[in-house]
Amino acid sequence: MFFHTGKLQFEAKPERPDPVYARRLQELVGGAAGEITVTMQYLFQGFNCRMPGKYKDMIMDIATEEIGHVEMLATMVARLLEGAPAQVTAEAVGEDPVLAAVIGGMDPQQAIIGGGAALPADSNGYPWNGRYVMASGNLLADFYANVAAEAQSRLQTARLYGMTDDAGVKAMLQFNLARDTAHQNQWLAGIEQLREDGLADTVEDSLHEVEVTEHAATLWHLSDGTESQNGRWAAGPTPDGRHEFGVITQPQPLGEPGLAPPPDPLLFATGPTAAQ
Repeated sequence: MFFHTGKLQFEAKPERPDPVYARRLQELVGGAAGEITVTMQYLFQGFNCRMPGKYKDMIMDIATEEIGHVEMLATMVARLLEGAPAQVTAEAVGEDPVLAAVIGGMDPQQAIIGGGAALPADSNGYPWNGRYVMASGNLLADFYANVAAEAQSRLQTARLYGMTDDAGVKAMLQFNLARDTAHQNQWLAGIEQLREDGLADTVEDSLHEVEVTEHAATLWHLSDGTESQNGRWAAGPTPDGRHEFGVITQPQPLGEPGLAPPPDPLLFATGPTAAQ
């Protein structure tokens, strides 16, 4: 069950309408790293969590907050679109080619489909896609994915922050940046907690016995760069404490030529049989 209150988590009031920026802000709504993505990602991780208690509660806390972030951004987009397009805007565009170019930067779907409001789409109007979501049922793998999701969200929010001088928009984005930081640190702490509680072994322990150990810590030097061997990833103990990093400076292929088998004649693919 979810409970909705009419108040936003943080204020979303621009100083003035800006339909061009409203289109840019759509990326934080329905882009691959947008708020709909993290909302659905965390919700499904929470729905699929088999352990009642602190982990499920934490996931659902953050997931539910992300619903509120979608609401904030959708409200901001609608307010940035206020009065555009409208009759007065159309008249102004007809009289001012410069203004026409600016208004031309808005997303017409926000008007045609959304009625002057936000859409579940990115800044190019591409609809949000459920394939953006990572919810594997393994908390360690999911928490790693969540750290990356928050990093991308924070990066895009920071870039959009630099694209506006509207104090109201900036205030909301400053809040969002802080919450992204908080969530990223919470997922990192969750990874540490899983290890402390002995719940990371489904990925970190049980599969090691089937790995080919000699390939578990080596960097294959496959580019023409000369500095990769100087990084932390090339020497010393691995972060999991199981191996020592190493570098293969002249790696050789371990498999045979990667030639696909002859095609099925009924598929009419070009192959050796076709030339006979």
